[in-house]
Amino acid sequence: MARIVRIEALMVDLVPKVKRTDAIQSFVSQETPIVRVTDADGAVGTGYSYTIGSGGPAILSLIERTLGPALLGRDAAMVEAIWRDLLFVTHATSVGAITSLALAAVDTALWDLRCHKAGLPLAVMAGGARERIPLYTTEGGWLHLDTAALVDDAVAAREAGFRGAKIKVGRPLHEDVARLEAVRAAVGPAFEIFTDANQAFNVDEAIRRARRYEACDIGWLEEPLPADDVDGHVRLSRATAIPVAVGESLYSLAQFRDYLQRGACSLVQVDVARIGGITPWLKTAHLAESFNVAVSPHFLMELHVALCCAVPNARWVEYIPQLDSLTTRGMAIEDGHAVASTEPGLGISWDTAAIERLAVPGSAFTLA
Repeated sequence: MARIVRIEALMVDLVPKVKRTDAIQSFVSQETPIVRVTDADGAVGTGYSYTIGSGGPAILSLIERTLGPALLGRDAAMVEAIWRDLLFVTHATSVGAITSLALAAVDTALWDLRCHKAGLPLAVMAGGARERIPLYTTEGGWLHLDTAALVDDAVAAREAGFRGAKIKVGRPLHEDVARLEAVRAAVGPAFEIFTDANQAFNVDEAIRRARRYEACDIGWLEEPLPADDVDGHVRLSRATAIPVAVGESLYSLAQFRDYLQRGACSLVQVDVARIGGITPWLKTAHLAESFNVAVSPHFLMELHVALCCAVPNARWVEYIPQLDSLTTRGMAIEDGHAVASTEPGLGISWDTAAIERLAVPGSAFTLA
């Protein structure tokens, strides 16, 4: 066991490879805080989180002013104790997005360090349930695309080996239905079609739309309502045969517990950054397992592949490339599956030179 002696952090602001629009927003920037933790033995762990365009400087400030000073001198192996203590240090701003995203950057770095010192990949260190997980793609299902483009991308994804694709919804109902029908006709019955409303609807509209979407054999309806409307999700879940998926906008284990206890969802999409790191992600996945509910996490495929391979109830990884410009090699894909790395650590091959070159000027700091 060794004490933490150094913390380094900076932020890279990445531009998405394709235009990404949904029912409420356009994803124009990915602020990516990156944290490196070094212990007294010289072992290093690297972690990160993200935003979709705002809040990155606040995350870095919280790490520099609050989390980092509380982390120095701690035994790096005591990951659970550190996570709980850091949550308490920030209790005045918890539960919330900025705090969770800052905690996640630190927690993922500590898990990376732990895995390196143990000589184990994260997929094994965190559970070791399997070696690969099916992939679906979101990169061609954005709301601004016309129907022909949606069809072309879904067919191309199927031919490339993907097992499913996500289509954003939120256009006038007749347009949504026509788009989904066209994709279903093109890809056939064996290819999964998922839908995502990004919290755009109220309850009556969601129920009406879900009933119309059912004929297209939809795999799930994701974030149909505002994330804090648990009652609405209960009503919708009782009104439709389409599985209701939630999770990317939930920030604590207790929030997932409320959904699961009340039967307000059929699938959880816990995001390792928004839940606050690997430590609470694993708890959430196992909580869902106790309700016989599957996990299909939101975004962050390069990290979620290992976590999904660590637990028995993971079903899908979402394909949205995000780290190509910061890594020396991408996530391994075989036969439509994401394959967990067998190397020690998170399984992400960081390109240190590229990170330093692309860092936002003035964002870097060191605590020692």
